[in-house]
Amino acid sequence: MNIEIWSIGKENDGYIEDGIKHYFQKIKPYNPIELVVMQLPKKTATTDVERTKKQEEELILKRLQAHHYLVLMDERGKMLTSPQWAQQFQQMMNQGTKTLVILIGGAFGVTDEVRKQAKQVWSLSSLVFPHQLVRLVLAEQVYRTFSILNNTPYHHS
Repeated sequence: MNIEIWSIGKENDGYIEDGIKHYFQKIKPYNPIELVVMQLPKKTATTDVERTKKQEEELILKRLQAHHYLVLMDERGKMLTSPQWAQQFQQMMNQGTKTLVILIGGAFGVTDEVRKQAKQVWSLSSLVFPHQLVRLVLAEQVYRTFSILNNTPYHHS
């Protein structure tokens, strides 16, 4: 199963990029993973929230394929423990999921149309975090998931 973390927003600051690379390197022996950062062209920037969400929707839906299993990250989503993440990943792999896409929407969330495309909606916390930090936390949680599935000592519980 391929894993892609999609995120609307700007490129990562150096320290975030270093952290993501660190976890992606640890994930590599277990599974392919990729970060896709999607930015709206500067010339389309607007202060109109609904228009921005609609433009982001176009970026997301243009990239979304039939073989993608979309999980939306949202503070109102379902909170899972790390072992539950591992269980979900195992189920997706057992079901033959080709590509798991974990989506971090834009600053204003996602449109109803994007939400409808999601097979699941998960939350890392009821707190709100900067998108770059969420990318790093997701990279760590994916690594933790594979450490759980492969009984390595990284996850202790």
